[in-house]
Amino acid sequence: MTDFNPHMVMLILAAAVVTYLTRIGGYVLITRMTRIPPRVEAALNAVPAAVLTTLVAPAFFSGGWDTKLAMLIALLVGLRYPPTLMLVAGWAVVMIWRHFPIG
Repeated sequence: MTDFNPHMVMLILAAAVVTYLTRIGGYVLITRMTRIPPRVEAALNAVPAAVLTTLVAPAFFSGGWDTKLAMLIALLVGLRYPPTLMLVAGWAVVMIWRHFPIG
């Protein structure tokens, strides 16, 4: 068993409070606006792409060739077909690559 560390508990609580305040702060700020300025709307529209990039980029750069190829195939399939098919295509590439390793 590990020792109780009060500093770690305080750090976790502080992180929880800051996370809560940023989430509730955005809601309060938006509800107080009578209209959303175009720059704010453009920033909000960019959030999904930014979040997706932060999730995909580390896997792409730290993953193997199977991951890179799967992401490329998924991107190409995703440009033409629905997201479920994109997911299945990426998954299939990784499974085939891992079942029949190259090199």
